[in-house]
Order: sequence, then structure tokens, then C-alpha cells
Amino acid sequence: MQFNPNQKLSAIAKMINAEFDGDPDFLIKGINEIHKVQHGDITFVDHPKYYDKALKSNASTIIINKKINRPNGKALIYSNDPFRDFVKLIKKFRPFQPASSIISPTATIGEGTTIQPNVFVGNHVKIGKNCLIHSNTSIYDHSIIGDNVIIHSGAVIGADGFYFKRRPDYQDKLESGGKVVIEDHVEIGACCTIDRGVTGDTIIGWGSKMDNHIHIGHDCEIGKRCLFAAQVGISGCVTVEDDVILWGQVGVQKDLTIGKGAVVLGQSGIAKSLKGGTAYFGSPVQEARKKMKEIAALKKLPEIFKKL
Repeated sequence: MQFNPNQKLSAIAKMINAEFDGDPDFLIKGINEIHKVQHGDITFVDHPKYYDKALKSNASTIIINKKINRPNGKALIYSNDPFRDFVKLIKKFRPFQPASSIISPTATIGEGTTIQPNVFVGNHVKIGKNCLIHSNTSIYDHSIIGDNVIIHSGAVIGADGFYFKRRPDYQDKLESGGKVVIEDHVEIGACCTIDRGVTGDTIIGWGSKMDNHIHIGHDCEIGKRCLFAAQVGISGCVTVEDDVILWGQVGVQKDLTIGKGAVVLGQSGIAKSLKGGTAYFGSPVQEARKKMKEIAALKKLPEIFKKL
């Protein structure tokens, strides 16, 4: 999520009542969690295991719970609870805005687009030309939908990401301040759910098609011309490159990449990144030919045991 206008280090530190190390006028351009951080962003780290990753990331400002030597070119904000203060900043710059009507007056809808009855369109939503949005679809605030997009009944576009910090007696939610971007010529099936980015964008690429009952987690980037069959579930921060096919009930673990042109057969479980141009099957997934040979070999085991 980008700030408009840019914010000074001293002003951000004041918002969360924290000390800082750096030029008070050091500019912060946006806020992003570590998976999506860009140069100029502020991020947070609250565990020693991830200090090095955060400090060496593209982030220009880091909220951290330990006083350390400040890396060159970066600023530090010291907090006894970086997660809490990061959430405060998200709420400050992207506060919840209650709806005043079923289609917000701040939404923009392109020429030739049809909005069926009982569709909810939230604040600051942008919908392009020649789209068809079927009844009982909910499009949350700040979502961006391109031209010639079809969204079937019951879809939810832009719900919060599933991101929590475990506290001793409760689950602490990282509020979602990002959005969903659906590019041109995409079709979203009935009852699909596409979560917005926690601080960045969840992107559905040009010409991709989704069957019914599919879930796309926060901050995912789905490439062009992808095909997802029913009940595919994709965790947060996954990158799916162009021309990927995921058949029914494929499950995808978080924070990995599926390469261009990969095909994953139904009911497979993906726990690590996959190279493109290959067919896969199984849970954990492996190359389909290898898995099929393995299954064929297992069928011979009873016969082998009889001979022993």
C-alpha cells in the first residue's frame, strides 16, 4: 500500500509513539509486509529469526523490537510490539469505511457493464467496460476490475487476508490494507473467494479462468491465461506464472512459485515451488510420470509378497 503523500520518518514514529534512528525527514513511500516489500516501504520484524531477512530486504524503514546498528541507507523505528504498531499504521492509512448503499457512490463502473440485482459494490471500487457481474456477488472496497470480466453469483472479491499472530490467549489479526486487481478478460466462477492483499495487491492475470468454489489467498499473483478447476485452494503469497493449469481440488502451500505452463492433476498437494512446463500429481506432488510408475509398482506388492 502506497502513501499519498509520502510520510516523514518522524511523523510515522509519532503516530505509534516510538523512538527512531535516522533522519527525521527520511521519506517513507508505503507500507508492506516482508513478502511484498519494495524500496521506500516500511515493514516490521518481531522475531530474531527474521531480523537479517528484514534488514537486508528492499524495505527502507523497519519497525523492530531490538536496538541494533542501523544499516546504511535505512531507518529504524524501535517498538516493544512491532506487529501491534504495524497494524496501527494500516488502520491509520486504510481505515474501514462503512457502506452507505449497495453500490457505493464512490465506485466507478465502465460503459456497457451489467450489474445484476443484489450485487454489493464497495467504496472506491473500479469496474471496467463490458463486464457482467452476477447477483449476490460482493466486491469489497478498493477492488479494481478490468474490461470484459465475468463474475458469477456468490463470489466474494476482496475479503480480508488470513493472517494472524498467535498471542498467549488469542489470535491477533493483521488487518488487511491491500486490494484485489482483476485484469481484462478474466472469468470468476460461482462462490469463488479472492482475498485482498494484506498490504499489497492480489492479482488475477489477463484472460485467466476460474471454475466454481475456488479460493485465492492474500497477496497471490496469478499469471495470464491460467485455468483453475473447481475447489482449488491457494494459500497466501503464492506466485502462479502464465499458462498454468490446476485441476480440481489442488491445494497449494503458502509463499511458493508455480512455473509457467505447469499442469497439476486433481487432488494434488503442492508444498514447494514447481518448475514450469511439467505435469505433476500426488501429495506431496511430484512429476506425474514418476508418480504413476510409483502407483503401478505399489499395486504389484501383494503379488511380490506371495512369492516370498
